[in-house]
Amino acid sequence: MDKKTLKDVELAGKRVVMRVDFNVPMAKDGSGKITDDTRIVAALPSIKYVLEQGGSLVLMSHLGRPKGVKLGKEMNPDNAAFTLKPVAEALSEKLGLAVKFVPDCMAADEVVSALKPGEVALLENTRFYKAEDGKVKQHDEKKGIHLTDEEFKAKKAELKEERATMAKKLASYGDIYCNDAFGTAHRAHASTAVIADYIQPAVSGFLLEKEIQFLGDAVENPVRPFVAILGGAKVSDKLAVVKALLNKVDTLIIGGGMAYTFKKAQGMQIGSSLCEDEQVAYCKEMLETAAAKGIKILLPIDNVIADKFPAEKDASDIQMKTLEGDIPEGWMGLDIGPKSVELFSDAVKTAKTVVWNGPMGCFEFAPLSKGTYGVCEAVATVKANGGTSIIGGGDSVSAVKKSGKAPEMSHVSTGGGASLEFLEGKVLPGVAALTAK
Repeated sequence: MDKKTLKDVELAGKRVVMRVDFNVPMAKDGSGKITDDTRIVAALPSIKYVLEQGGSLVLMSHLGRPKGVKLGKEMNPDNAAFTLKPVAEALSEKLGLAVKFVPDCMAADEVVSALKPGEVALLENTRFYKAEDGKVKQHDEKKGIHLTDEEFKAKKAELKEERATMAKKLASYGDIYCNDAFGTAHRAHASTAVIADYIQPAVSGFLLEKEIQFLGDAVENPVRPFVAILGGAKVSDKLAVVKALLNKVDTLIIGGGMAYTFKKAQGMQIGSSLCEDEQVAYCKEMLETAAAKGIKILLPIDNVIADKFPAEKDASDIQMKTLEGDIPEGWMGLDIGPKSVELFSDAVKTAKTVVWNGPMGCFEFAPLSKGTYGVCEAVATVKANGGTSIIGGGDSVSAVKKSGKAPEMSHVSTGGGASLEFLEGKVLPGVAALTAK
């Protein structure tokens, strides 16, 4: 990595403003109970290192998608469910010290200026301010927004200025900026990228460094055979990734809902399975490109199909069966079948580098989880056989954790969208903004 990290700067007596990813899942009962603290745990090495080196910390993060407000305005009352206060309490327990919670990220001067070496403050959700992302839509049917070109241009300029103002304020809280939030590194937000315009040095935390190292090596210098596995619902979510990977991989495995658009492109009948008709031509083009390059694209050869999408957690309200070939009308594919698991697993087990993003089916329903967990079993053998296995964020991370196989993977990414954009070959703004070594 060609960017400075925490180990490249003097931290004693310094105040570090650190962007972390504390976008953790919360219980839906309003209790504020954190249901998965993985992201908090992942940030601990960088946090502890700063404290051990004699620095103090101002942590900032987003949580969910609250309704942002303009700078200087009162908080939106609808944002009560998006407070980071429970995270401050959880972090206090893990660190064994009282983390000072600041209820407004734009009004933290008094708290941060009083921080002593070894102390930590956590700012309230940065997305409580619309200036954090600075995004505006020209047209929004739901909200009845229709801006002229001139109005849209003026609004974007206004929000850009507000984003810069917010970034400058956040930068004023410290002597050093550290980005350890890979999950938002693909966003050019006030707290992830713009802040580096107002505070130097801007360095990487250990988590961000590790993510870039694993994904970077996989993309630029993979040990072959290199196998990529893509799943999830939509082809459109992964258009650019498929195209980019066809220049890098030896084998591309496609499962999940997105596989059925590819199957239709092959001339197969897919019943009422998920399909993006507008992407069929693209899928056909990708299949032809792969054939011309001598790259294998593996698609399911059998499927677990159902008469409808399940409504209950145990999928007891549906009829299911497994079949090869065409899917009849009135039935939909919801998981890959055992022959597909065997086909995919054979390819995975011969690989030296595997990157996986997206489940093979509706794994959240137990009867439809066998495909995803079967592939997971195969991916778990790669590291044991001297290869590298990377789980590229999103639902595939949830699947790997539920399967109990996460410890057997080389790296489990914390960023779904960021890892996808990295695999596309895009420059991540949150990384580009950091100080070069």
